[in-house]
Amino acid sequence: MKTEKTVTPKKSAAASMQTGADVLVEALIEQQVETIFGYPGGAVLPIYDALYRSEAEFEHILTRHEQGAIHAAEGYARVKRKAGVVLATSGPGATNLVTGIADAMMDSLPLVVITGQVATNVTGTDAFQEADFMGITTPITKHNYQVQSSYDIPRIIKEAFHIASTGRPGPVVVDIPKDISAKPCFETDQSPFHLPGYHPTFKPNPIQIKKLGEALKKAKKPLILTGAGVLHGGGSDTLKKLVERFDIPVTSTLLGLGAFPGDHPLFLGMAGMHGTYTSNMAITDCDLLINIGARFDDRLTGNLEHFAKNAVVAHIDVDPAEIGKNVPTHIPIVSDAGAALQEMERQLESGPEDHQAWLEELHYNKDAYPLWFNNPPEGMTAQWAVKKIYEATDGDAIVTTDVGQHQMWAAQYFQFTRPDRWVTSGGLGTMGFGFPAAIGCQLACPEENVIAIVGDGGFQMTLQELSVLQERNLPVKIVILNNQALGMVRQWQEEFYEERYSESLVSCQPDFVKLADSYSIRGVKIESQKDFEEQIGELMSYNGPVLIDARVIQQENVFPMVPPGRGINDMVGVKP
Repeated sequence: MKTEKTVTPKKSAAASMQTGADVLVEALIEQQVETIFGYPGGAVLPIYDALYRSEAEFEHILTRHEQGAIHAAEGYARVKRKAGVVLATSGPGATNLVTGIADAMMDSLPLVVITGQVATNVTGTDAFQEADFMGITTPITKHNYQVQSSYDIPRIIKEAFHIASTGRPGPVVVDIPKDISAKPCFETDQSPFHLPGYHPTFKPNPIQIKKLGEALKKAKKPLILTGAGVLHGGGSDTLKKLVERFDIPVTSTLLGLGAFPGDHPLFLGMAGMHGTYTSNMAITDCDLLINIGARFDDRLTGNLEHFAKNAVVAHIDVDPAEIGKNVPTHIPIVSDAGAALQEMERQLESGPEDHQAWLEELHYNKDAYPLWFNNPPEGMTAQWAVKKIYEATDGDAIVTTDVGQHQMWAAQYFQFTRPDRWVTSGGLGTMGFGFPAAIGCQLACPEENVIAIVGDGGFQMTLQELSVLQERNLPVKIVILNNQALGMVRQWQEEFYEERYSESLVSCQPDFVKLADSYSIRGVKIESQKDFEEQIGELMSYNGPVLIDARVIQQENVFPMVPPGRGINDMVGVKP
């Protein structure tokens, strides 16, 4: 699938003098940037003019809101394993990016965010569209820069991409005052950059891997926990070899799904607040927990007093600040997850000597306590709909979501058998993420099936990006699991607030089919299982964008669930 380029190479007499903006464009070319997500405005007009005049074939994606741009860049970065690039103007243009920057920081996604700034001669005067973007983003970026001279632009751009993409990935902001991008530039710094204070550890200490191997031999109840670090480090194939070689069961965080095949006999399912009974009990009862590339966040651990209390904990993470932060760690290994797995494959000669009883216990739990949901004769449940989407696509799709009930149901019932097929907002839990992220995924992987499974609440936060689908005919399939509610809020109000549904039931909605039609996009409303089953195969294979308004039962809840304050072994909604 090809999309039309929106930046036309042109030259003019006025362009004969190189400006700071031209230097920026050349620096982006050097970093092999192909796609930019952005929205123009006054402070970045010199940059947009330089893009227009450039002979490079940049693909600029004009989203209809800056939040759409940055979430699209996140989706692009997640599946492309390459820094997403965002361009926005000063003031509100930049501040509209804050949610996406914080989201990328939490979920370790590499972004280079270029923002315009007011001219240096009015900085600090509350000039029109001025905002202290350095101050705003310092807590939510891996690093940020405000350019003081066009001479520094090549070095800063090199550093920004290096920092964003190495170690624990994350967002880097480059703020450029308008006069610096507009004025002529006669000399630039082309020397290799030097970052004496930034040397992330990539390879593991072999002694620590040896300790892990010794602990694995002694273990009778070993368990591997996979996080997104396995995906970022490209370690999925090596992980699978090790697991099958030593018969070690595997569970996953929400963001780690797909790092190990979801249909593999040794996979126990997702762990955490809405994890499977088998996974949560495995963490509770294991005597060796090997965490590869996960943060031990609260949605995974529940009450820390009850988390993996019987286990020797080994934690592999490229970010040393995460090791021991939440869970006491006996075998710390600072390393890229992929490099650590390779060293494990090289060093480890034997696995657990006696853990057959453990495997049998886990297989029993998988059979005895599976995921379940209601399937009434009337109406349609969201869980059933997700399963039917999985069947219609044979699981061969990139799936994006927002946050909430639909996110958990997608995680539970769409089995991810390959890496880089699951794109969701984890740490920040951002409504409005799923649909623009799907746009970024489709642009990064034009030949792949991309499905945005979203809620009716989250979709309405970024639905204006339907214009991008219309403009470029991107074949993204949008499935709104429409329960006419803010589902997870409603569930918590039912469970913990005596069914006081304060502002969580949303009966007034747009006609989503007419909305799709207004953008010349195919729209379908489906209200029954019969109609959904009859149509979903054809809709998923349709050569173009589709919006499906799937009306699902409002009162359905996500189970299992670990109530707040309890350990992950204390689940409600478990049925044999």
